[in-house]
Amino acid sequence: MIPTLNDSCRPISRSTSETMFRKLVRNKKGIDSILATLLMVVIVVAASVMVFVYATGLFTALTQPPNLQREALSLEFSSFGPNNPTYNVTLYLRNTGSTPITLVSYYVKNSNSSQYAKATWTGTPSITPTTLGRAQLLISSACSCTNTGSAFTFSTGNSYTITLLSSRGSTFSYSVVRYS
Repeated sequence: MIPTLNDSCRPISRSTSETMFRKLVRNKKGIDSILATLLMVVIVVAASVMVFVYATGLFTALTQPPNLQREALSLEFSSFGPNNPTYNVTLYLRNTGSTPITLVSYYVKNSNSSQYAKATWTGTPSITPTTLGRAQLLISSACSCTNTGSAFTFSTGNSYTITLLSSRGSTFSYSVVRYS
């Protein structure tokens, strides 16, 4: 049997397609269902992103309060001496942070960039928050420090840069001058 063409296989004329488009635009139920489908797709994508963020831990990291424990030292005053002011300086430091500070090493540099370094400083006090601590620094052969550059002593009228390192890796730098 040979197939024949019937009305359903005929191409749609231009006037017929325009009529169908106008019917679709006039049909509010058709537009409402399209908008509802698009809204559902947007909601599903947003929910998927939220699940992904939560699963990877980013959501927890963003909502977690920051760690406010910090180390901060302020130099109240310095004193050269009491025993030998050419080799000894005492720093009076106030812990203005929120965590105890233990100093582990120090560096003393003069204006000529010569430096004494005490890499392993033992017997240093732990300075608790809001308290005043005392740190005694020695240079030259009095401390068994390593020297970079030429040897020097604390001389009247000269400025020295002192860098302290804490057990948590924080660095504190101060400039001190010996006046007498």
